[in-house]
Amino acid sequence: MVVEPKVKGFICTTAHPKGCEESVRRQIACTKKFGTAEGPKKVLVIGSSTGYGLASRIAVTYGYGADTIGVALERESNGKRTATAGWYNTKAFEKFAEEDGHYAKSFNGDGFSSEMKEQVIECIKEDFGQVDMIIYSMAAPRRTMPDGVTVSSVLKTVGKPFTNKTIDLRTNEIKEVTVPEATEEEIRDTVRVMGGDDWRGWITALNDAGVIRRGAVTLAYSYIGPVVTHPIYKDGSIGQAKKDLYETAADLTSEFSGIGLRAYISVNKAVVTQSSAAIPIVPLYISLLYRVMKDAGLHEGCIEQMNRLFLDKMAGDVETDEAGRIRMDDYEMREDVQKKIAGVWEGVSTESVQELADIQEFWDEFYHMFGFRYDNVDYTEDVEI
Repeated sequence: MVVEPKVKGFICTTAHPKGCEESVRRQIACTKKFGTAEGPKKVLVIGSSTGYGLASRIAVTYGYGADTIGVALERESNGKRTATAGWYNTKAFEKFAEEDGHYAKSFNGDGFSSEMKEQVIECIKEDFGQVDMIIYSMAAPRRTMPDGVTVSSVLKTVGKPFTNKTIDLRTNEIKEVTVPEATEEEIRDTVRVMGGDDWRGWITALNDAGVIRRGAVTLAYSYIGPVVTHPIYKDGSIGQAKKDLYETAADLTSEFSGIGLRAYISVNKAVVTQSSAAIPIVPLYISLLYRVMKDAGLHEGCIEQMNRLFLDKMAGDVETDEAGRIRMDDYEMREDVQKKIAGVWEGVSTESVQELADIQEFWDEFYHMFGFRYDNVDYTEDVEI
């Protein structure tokens, strides 16, 4: 069929198979340009199909020469509607990796489940023996707990509602939005979905099975951001989950010191993802950030971030801040960058937003996530979905 983007709110309900393949191809090309470094050779990526997880898998494969196992929950095509972008991304990555002589096997299913953990462990035993890096990049809206109860995460504030500017991306209108306060139950459930509990579950299961190599590294991803977004992110319900993630990293390093495991949190910069596009206030901030960082020659997308993480910050002695976190948001949080954004934030309006923000880049990256708006893909042709 001819596949066109169908956008509802902040979600695109279609994905283009050739466009997703082009996205993966470009990310691989970017990594090849970045170069190589000595690093882990057997890597498990949990949450491997889009965004930072996919970029991580590409970076370690082509930067370290690693073999990878990926885990993600994606929907395949039923013949009438397209598969998800993550499904096409994974197929494209496996194809390119195989062509280039790299092992790449993917599991499609619920990464929270014990059944998935068991399947992956069996695969590691058979094909790897042990893994020397575990990347935890799960970003799920809900989780079915071991007792069968499903809990959901929310993007709300803690303590009191928060009102600030946002942008209606459909009309480019600047208006005020109020983010409501989360209940105690919502905060608790958000921590259960987005915190460190499942990360710990994976490491425990892998260690119990004896498939983690001595001296291995594991890392998970987080975001802090500027003061303007703190009420809905750093200090909000999702921020409580990230605090739990930080504590889990310290706990894992201590708990598994016997095998020399080192657990890190990488604090990444703001980028366009399926989740960030839906968070009030954040799309306006990202649009302004992109303009400022481009003007300063500092702009990075997911793949540029992950190349710098694995081939620079984690090559050799791992570079961390005083809290032991790897700061990939170092360019975003530079004083000159944040000062410039703070200045334009006060004055941005519907009339001035096109001049002050890079809305075009925001939308281009949004459509790229689903395989659209690539200049060398013919979107008028019939494709096999």
